[in-house]
Amino acid sequence: MKRTLVVIIMFCIIAQITLSQELWHRQRVELLAGLGTTQFFGDIGGYSKSENILGFKDFSFQQTRFNFELGVKYRILRDLNVRLNLASGMLNATDARGSNELRGFEAKTTILEPTVLAEYYFIKSKLGESYLFNEGRSSSSGSILSSLEFYAFTGVGGLLFNVNRNEKLAAVGMTNSGFTGVIPVGLGLNILFKPEYNLGLEIGGRYSFSDYLDAYTSQHSSSNDVYYFLNVTFTYKIKTNDNGVPAFLSKKR
Repeated sequence: MKRTLVVIIMFCIIAQITLSQELWHRQRVELLAGLGTTQFFGDIGGYSKSENILGFKDFSFQQTRFNFELGVKYRILRDLNVRLNLASGMLNATDARGSNELRGFEAKTTILEPTVLAEYYFIKSKLGESYLFNEGRSSSSGSILSSLEFYAFTGVGGLLFNVNRNEKLAAVGMTNSGFTGVIPVGLGLNILFKPEYNLGLEIGGRYSFSDYLDAYTSQHSSSNDVYYFLNVTFTYKIKTNDNGVPAFLSKKR
């Protein structure tokens, strides 16, 4: 009797593991859209280090602008996605608040950012491993914790930028457009509401290889320009076949 019970338990465990593996194979492709804010840290605006030791005073509404992004994800492993992403938006820098108010520089930068990202899910949603949930036979009205998943991301990309300068900044005559590399790093979370989609929140910093995203640099500049995205995201999952091809494409063959 004991041996039979052990066999049944082992069978259930193996079946659950196998089923979980099958579930992520069936949803390998995801489409993403995001909308949120940008925060820029360049050489215009902000406080000196002596006035702003931890840097919190440099976060301001006057420096905040908006961005929009679209992306396509492909799940390589259960906990690992590769993502192609395209973001567009604005960055803003002004001396109206900070240590150089009398200088009066202001820059409004339009950006277009293509990136290739890797997402690692260090906490996966329990609902995402549920066969009943993925088949639409189970409600997600249980614990909110069971619907959450968390991930970290990084990658490489480029940035096409163009700066609209006020008269005082334009008189300096520095570079106001170009293309440069960026390294994105950040964290995100998803909330699973339905098998086909989830909502999320993502914060990511971008380190650029240029110090001219605000069309200005000085002898006091110690690093290149940095900017952040804080986005609300919507992800739609596309069913795939055993070969990882979207189901609607495989049906046409």
